[in-house]
Amino acid sequence: MEVEHDVELAPRTTLGVGGAARLMVRVTTLAELAEALAIAQAGGDRVLVLGGGSNLVVRDGGWDGLAIQIAIPGIAIEDHADHAIVAAGAGVVWDPFVAQMVDAGLHGLECLSGIPGLVGATPMQNVGAYGQAVADAIVAVRALDRTTGEVALLPPEACEFDYRTSVFKGSDRWIVVEVQFRLGRGEDSAPIAYPELARALGIAEGARAPAADVRRTVIELRRGKGMVVDPLDPESRSAGSFFMNPIVDAATLAEVQARLAPGVKMPCFAAPDGHTKLSAGWLIEHAGFAKGYTVGRVGVSNKHALALVNRGGAKARELLALAREIQDGVRARFGISLHPEPVIVGRET
Repeated sequence: MEVEHDVELAPRTTLGVGGAARLMVRVTTLAELAEALAIAQAGGDRVLVLGGGSNLVVRDGGWDGLAIQIAIPGIAIEDHADHAIVAAGAGVVWDPFVAQMVDAGLHGLECLSGIPGLVGATPMQNVGAYGQAVADAIVAVRALDRTTGEVALLPPEACEFDYRTSVFKGSDRWIVVEVQFRLGRGEDSAPIAYPELARALGIAEGARAPAADVRRTVIELRRGKGMVVDPLDPESRSAGSFFMNPIVDAATLAEVQARLAPGVKMPCFAAPDGHTKLSAGWLIEHAGFAKGYTVGRVGVSNKHALALVNRGGAKARELLALAREIQDGVRARFGISLHPEPVIVGRET
């Protein structure tokens, strides 16, 4: 296992911003992961766990410690009559994995097609899209407990899954090494719950469609929003959705609606416990930040108001300044605080 020095992290993220890691290693086994952690402990270095870099913003000062690139491979399928239990290493690339499951006649992940990154990152923020969340399919997560040095098998309740978060997100304790899924068997998808996707498929909400058709349609929808990483599409040089959709109680919803101009309808979606999910993209646009809004070398995507784009040669400080400007604008207009979805790490310059 080679320890590299002064490794630029920007090329290892989809945003393409940020400084270098002072030290970096790539691990493909649990033994190498343990060795890497021992190196960090011996040197008193903080650890940054790297996946595919699709949900990460590295500040311009870089990471003054050890970055560990997780590359643990392996996919094992245990067949049952009407389902399969699938174990995938944390270093498996997510979208080809989803494609393999669909090709194998297994459903439950098809709406999560086109999402960049690695398998190990999906439980961290409970990745979700088009009416599916990865927690819906997860039966267990194997993770290294840095406090004990042991590998634990965590059932879903121990993972504390919630909207775009889990016990793993931002944790200095857990490093995901494998994710286990329960996927249904059959050519058809799980029921389609997302209206936009149902319309694109030409089916009613709650109906099913061939999983391969769902996968293809989801990728088409994501590509139209710049949410499929593509070197030929400058609008995809982002971290995907930069802000989470706010979930508010009834009183806050009423306050926001009172700020709307007469006749303006704000999209709202039912959430658990009597709460309501608001559209962060709608709030951003109606606070004055239209698609294509640009400040210097960064801007709001021309295709999707939730994506902040590096338009070429940007610094992390420019991107984060734009994020703060948008947060301030939405707070002033609607009284809502938007929270970033990507993990933001590193030092300022």
